[in-house]
Amino acid sequence: METAAKSGTLYVVGTPIGNLEDMTFRAVRILQTVTVIAAEDTRHTGKLLHHFQIKTPQLSYHEHNSRSRTPELVSRLGQGESVALVTDAGMPGISDPGYELVKACAEAGLAVVPIPGPSAVVTALSAAGLPTDRFCFEGFLPAKGSPRRDRLAQLGRETRTLVFYESPHRLRQTLDDFEAVFGGDRAIVLARELTKLHEEFWRGTVSEAIAHHTQRNPQGEYTLIVAGATLSEPQWSDDDLRLELQQMISQGLSRSQASRQLADRTDLSRRHIYQLALALPESPEESF
Repeated sequence: METAAKSGTLYVVGTPIGNLEDMTFRAVRILQTVTVIAAEDTRHTGKLLHHFQIKTPQLSYHEHNSRSRTPELVSRLGQGESVALVTDAGMPGISDPGYELVKACAEAGLAVVPIPGPSAVVTALSAAGLPTDRFCFEGFLPAKGSPRRDRLAQLGRETRTLVFYESPHRLRQTLDDFEAVFGGDRAIVLARELTKLHEEFWRGTVSEAIAHHTQRNPQGEYTLIVAGATLSEPQWSDDDLRLELQQMISQGLSRSQASRQLADRTDLSRRHIYQLALALPESPEESF
């Protein structure tokens, strides 16, 4: 059995997402024996190291310094040092810049060894009660604007279970956006504060989630699990909706009337369809 980290090796080390008892024996051993620990937040990781009496030195590795740190760490690995990459919680490289270091090491022919640990994605999926045979991890959505709308539009017809990360201050807006694109009847599970004292799984539909979280203040970090589209759901893209709206308006309906009728036909959000209608160029029929 190995007792120490190997020289010239990058270890991708999973750390607890909330409960320190989820730390593995192997992760502790590797963190104790590598040359240096590359941490997203050295203060945060310092608390973890102190708890397990690990004395290994740290250096910071995060999105703001990854461009300069990556070649530095690759060079140190090439000289025979061993490095453990950790994030604040969970597996490095998942929604954080650790991917860049792993990629650089792989391209340089350096050994990369994963040390499996907790992951919010798999933890939430395992207890959500939605299909897990096929799923799609989307991480954090773009904050706002067309990139956010475009991403959601692409996912509207996705049949796999969808997994997102979300912060408490954006939760309500994200649920509203889900209703507009996925419909209010789509099943959703909100997993909050996973593995921590106040861990909670809330299950229901998107519309019920909006009502529930209108009456309470969202707190903690969320993992959102959304059921995929079913074959029985109408498969309308935004382009399909725009074409149909243009045809209905050319036949004399107002934008509001066309949106209402199309929403009834497709069982999609009237608000979303009306926003598409408002963005259409004015037709000759509307100028009279």
